[in-house]
Order: sequence, then structure tokens, then C-alpha cells
Amino acid sequence: MATAPGPLRTIAGNLCLGSAPDSWGIWFPEDEQQVPYTRFLDELATAGYQWLELGPYGYLPTDPQRLKEELDARGLQVSGGTAFGALHRPEAWDEMLAHVRQVAALTSAAGAHHLVLIPPMYRDEKTGAFTESPELTTDQWAGFGRSADRLGKLLLDEYDVRLVLHPHADSHIQTQPEIERLLNESDSRYTNLCLDTGHVAYGGGDNLDLIRRFGERVGYVHIKQMDPAVLTQVAAEDLSFGEAVKRGVCVSPPAGVPNPADVVAELARLDAELFVIVEQDLYPCAPEVPFPIAVSTREHLAGCGLTGTRRPHLDR
Repeated sequence: MATAPGPLRTIAGNLCLGSAPDSWGIWFPEDEQQVPYTRFLDELATAGYQWLELGPYGYLPTDPQRLKEELDARGLQVSGGTAFGALHRPEAWDEMLAHVRQVAALTSAAGAHHLVLIPPMYRDEKTGAFTESPELTTDQWAGFGRSADRLGKLLLDEYDVRLVLHPHADSHIQTQPEIERLLNESDSRYTNLCLDTGHVAYGGGDNLDLIRRFGERVGYVHIKQMDPAVLTQVAAEDLSFGEAVKRGVCVSPPAGVPNPADVVAELARLDAELFVIVEQDLYPCAPEVPFPIAVSTREHLAGCGLTGTRRPHLDR
């Protein structure tokens, strides 16, 4: 049974705002179209953010002491780490785990307790070519939740880091039925959801419905908006996510769907303290593009009651 909405809050006190390298067009550890990490960190701090996600492993310094020095110099703190991992490929487990361990170790050393795992895309990020079937087999689905829990338990036991799985366009966890199947086939002690509002919308899902029905499984949030006009082109022309990004599918608030104010209001009713990390997929973009977007986005979200001045307690 749905609960009655709670009172509106001037500040969503259970939510803490941050941003990520993705909002500066950073998709890869190294790429000629990306700005140096020092510029990203400088602009992040100047734009008024205190918290950041680590982004692709190898973009920011991977030596914990050097990373700490860079962050301390700018008054920045880490909300979580980011990794790609294929849970539907048993033969790739060891390679995936080795990578995730690297990210988890750096995340833990930075004082953060969440690892955002993004399923690999079945279309090439740059060419759009299909690299595998967009549909999982019955056998692959059967092992997906078990593999997630196995990984989540390991991360929790060995690194004090909690696994949150991230739905992503052109991946096998994209549509709302796929998200719900993952949650229903996994254990909340070890596997929870990084609710990416933009990717849920990209896959045709309903963010508010997911928050209302699976709020206890939302462990971390990426907040972004998608342009409905470009989403229509995606469906009509079978565009890859990379091509959709080039066409401007990711937009700044208040443009696009979902409405961030609605998302913040719904998250504020949850009995949990959460990081809400701004992500606006901009790759590739000119170096001068991200900073003003980061400022206007922070200001808009502050108007929705979402600030970055407190650290959420680790409760799931």
C-alpha cells in the first residue's frame, strides 16, 4: 500500500548533492577529447560542489595519497567509485573482479562506501556497432542476480563498500522490467540500485514509480534529464547511445525528463540518506562547455532543495 506523501521540505535533508567526471565529458581513463583531471577538479570546486564520484578508473590519480592531496587542496570529498562489469559472463569473472577490486580499494582508501557498477553496453560507445545480443539468454539471466550478490558480499566483507548497480542505455539492465527483475533476483544485503534517472527515462521507465515501489533498494542516485525529442529519434532510427549523446539527448534542468524537482521530492520521503550525483553525459564536448552547465545545474537543484553540505550516513 502506498504511503501518504510527507510534508514538503525546504531542504531535502536526507540527500547530498555531488557531481562526476561524466558531467565534464569524461568517459575514458585517457582520451584526446577529454580535459585533464586537474581542470576537472578545479572547475568542480569552483562550480560549488564538495562531493565527487571517481569516474573511469585511471582518469583521476589511482595512488591513494596523491588522490587525497589533489582533493584536499580543493576541499573535495569522494562519494563513491565507478566500474564497468559484466555479470552475465561467467568466463569473464576473474578479469572483471580484478578491475573491480582496484576500484574498490581506491574507493575505500578515499573514505567512500559505494561502488557503482555499470553493465557493459552491447553497442560500441564510439561506432554504435553491436558487440553482442541485446537480449540475455535464460541461462544468463539465471546467474545474473547470484553473481551480483557474490560480488556485493565480497565488496562489503573485504572493503566495506556497498554495491549499487546502475541501469544504462544499450545495456542489459536498461528497461524497467529488467531493473525490476534484477532487484527481484538479488539480495538487498549485497545488491542495490544506483537509480540513474536519465537512463531509466531513456529505457522507457518511470523513476517515481521505482522510488515508490523499490525505495528500500535505492542506495545511490545519479540525477540527469533526457530530451524527449531525441528519445523519439532513438526509437525511430535505432540510434546507439553514443549517437544519441552527440545529438544532445542529455540536457540540463529544467529541460528534459524526468522533472528533477519531482525526483528530489520523492527521494526526500525515503527513510534513507543518499548521495545524489549529477551526471550529464557530454562526451565529446568542447572544454569550455561543462563549467557553466555545472553551475546552472547546481543552482537549479539547490532550488529544488538539494544541496551538498552534509555527508549521508551509510545505512544501505
